[in-house]
Amino acid sequence: MNAITEELDGDSHSHVVRPDSMEWRATRFPGCESKLLLFNKETGLVTALMRFQPGAVLPDHEHVKIEQTYVLEGVLVDTEGPAAGLEVRAGEFVWREAGSRHVAAAPHGALTLAMFQVPNKFHETDGRILDISGDDWDLLWGAVR
Repeated sequence: MNAITEELDGDSHSHVVRPDSMEWRATRFPGCESKLLLFNKETGLVTALMRFQPGAVLPDHEHVKIEQTYVLEGVLVDTEGPAAGLEVRAGEFVWREAGSRHVAAAPHGALTLAMFQVPNKFHETDGRILDISGDDWDLLWGAVR
């Protein structure tokens, strides 16, 4: 997933991303799609628009470093984890400490702007730890921790 980035005239330090020109990309989780706005493979830094269809669930995952999410539309609900029952609504911002782990759902759908210092660890029921793409987390991201 590559963002469509445009450099401003003569300014190699400012990069304009036009999300309206980008396609939504399905994740491996049904009903969860993303538009990658910023991605640095060397550091793991990620900023993405995340769209959740009604009933979509982002399963058991851990935020390796601080995670920040601004809810643009809808509601995100923690369905499992220490903050079970927490609802973050449109116009609200939530940040989570490094090491926090939960399951997030969008019962009626949601659109969020999510920022990660390192991609999430998804804890699979078979014990594997993968990233959002389904790749082994430690092989890809263990060195950038």
